[in-house]
Amino acid sequence: MPYKDPEKQRDYQREYKRMQRAGSSQTPGQTLVPLSFRLKTAQDVLTLLEEQINAVREEPEAGTLEKARAIGYLAGITLKAVEVADLSGRVEALEQVLRGRRKAG
Repeated sequence: MPYKDPEKQRDYQREYKRMQRAGSSQTPGQTLVPLSFRLKTAQDVLTLLEEQINAVREEPEAGTLEKARAIGYLAGITLKAVEVADLSGRVEALEQVLRGRRKAG
């Protein structure tokens, strides 16, 4: 990452190298996410999106247009997550059928 200020560049490089030595694979500007908050399945994503859409709807300080934009964006992501959840369920069902055929044959 280029910096105009050489002092900022040195600080960034120092922090980046310190994190590499510590075994972290993130860059200094990223926030560490605890394992308990990491999303592992499409259903986890859907649950999070549902919570966030409800939070946007209940936000008293947000205007109608802001809410509509945020909800529209989150709804698009939700549709993709639903498609992935559906496909992953179908793949699991196919894998079970194939396993059953192997055992039977």
